[in-house]
Amino acid sequence: MGAGRPATNTKPLLLLLLYLLFLFSQASSSHFEALRKSSPNSAAGLCDLLLLPFGYPCTEHTVETKDGFILSVQNIPSGKNALRDTRGPPVYLQHGLFQGGDTWFINPCEQSLGYLLADNGFDVWVGNVRGTRWSKNHTSFSVHDKEFWDWSWQELAQYDLLAILSYINLKTQSKVIYVGHSQGTIMGLAAFTLPEVVELIDSAALLCPISYLNHLTARFVRRAVALHLDQMLQTMGIHQLNLRSNTGIQILDSLCGDEYIDCNNMLSSITGSNCCFNESRVEYYLEYEPHPSSTKNLRHLFQMIRKGTFAKYDYGFWGNLQHYGKLHPPSFDLKDVPDSLPLWMGYGGLDALADVTDVKRTISELRSEPQLLYLDNYGHIDFIMSTKASADVYGDLIRFLKSRVGTSSSS
Repeated sequence: MGAGRPATNTKPLLLLLLYLLFLFSQASSSHFEALRKSSPNSAAGLCDLLLLPFGYPCTEHTVETKDGFILSVQNIPSGKNALRDTRGPPVYLQHGLFQGGDTWFINPCEQSLGYLLADNGFDVWVGNVRGTRWSKNHTSFSVHDKEFWDWSWQELAQYDLLAILSYINLKTQSKVIYVGHSQGTIMGLAAFTLPEVVELIDSAALLCPISYLNHLTARFVRRAVALHLDQMLQTMGIHQLNLRSNTGIQILDSLCGDEYIDCNNMLSSITGSNCCFNESRVEYYLEYEPHPSSTKNLRHLFQMIRKGTFAKYDYGFWGNLQHYGKLHPPSFDLKDVPDSLPLWMGYGGLDALADVTDVKRTISELRSEPQLLYLDNYGHIDFIMSTKASADVYGDLIRFLKSRVGTSSSS
């Protein structure tokens, strides 16, 4: 016989697909109606909604990636009470999965990292990756085209970050301090292995750093992985993963059949417990989040969970040969992150996504020794939305960033 595509048993996947379709058809009420009811003013930009009304200077920028995506970027050059005309060092904020640049400003000014950095004299730049509410344009495709959603965090690291950091570098004539959370750390750590990105970076602070996910304990995510939700969605032709849509809400409801998953406390089922999350602000948070992502991105993340690897997207043997010239996708080697790049990392003992075991593996594979902040009672969301994060986390993070002031070289 010739060397054809290896035979695969599709029966289990088809049965799971039928099961999911059955669950969709049975859904009469939803735990997630609030997602459908809450919708932002899509005509207004992030500056108009979250910065200018509170007295912070803010300008909107657009950046085009090498593969044609038009990204929205905001710049907050100073705090609302700034007396000086000169700008501080540029800091770039990169959000996580199903989030946008709004996540850095979604709590009160004295609790949100974006506001605090501006008030501490930094020149703050905020990114919004492709597909989010603020970055839904492309030179050739619309959000209704499947090609628009043909990407994972791999492209976010290789194209979105490179384009945005190059733009900031050009505008400021300075290397950029990078701050990322969750998926923003996956993107960062992958990008830091690329010389063309590293030359733009002065230092990096990573909140809930992720490069490995195989010790993830979040029950909701584990159930989705076990059901092969990513493969089912691709088989159904669902390329955009929008949790606000009817389909997105049905997907969430379909995963609530597990007796161990509390869908009345979905945040903890997905991220783990959070010590200091303000439940009273959930309705306000839902005005902005969750943002859309791609099914391909979800599948890439699920590949990381299943295989325990930090590697490029796995297209299968033949697809990998086409894309990479080898049977298996290349890994991102953390030893390629230069030991000259100063790093700060904050992580928590209750985090069910960035599990402590996986974080320690990430740290052990780096050539340098990051400055570390470990909080035993902090969960995944606490690092950006905790009512106490200003004292617990941001003070230490900002001290690290200020230690870089004066050491950043102009380019």
